[in-house]
Amino acid sequence: MSLLRIILQVFIAVTGILVIMLILLHKGRGGGLSDMFGGGVSSTASASGVAERNLNRLTVTLAVLWAAGAVGLGIIERIL
Repeated sequence: MSLLRIILQVFIAVTGILVIMLILLHKGRGGGLSDMFGGGVSSTASASGVAERNLNRLTVTLAVLWAAGAVGLGIIERIL
């Protein structure tokens, strides 16, 4: 196995776990897992909109990086 392939596999695994964790932190419609981490308390705060937007941006960025890593790994597998 080439070093690049191993690096991409680790990158995909780490970003995948982080994306899952960030999705679980999002504010649900009826509460849920996000309330365990203070999501219900921060909904009444004035900065909750900014925090939610930043969480959305971080989640989308990590998801795009994960997808780019998956495409890159597919290209590497096709070539080698």
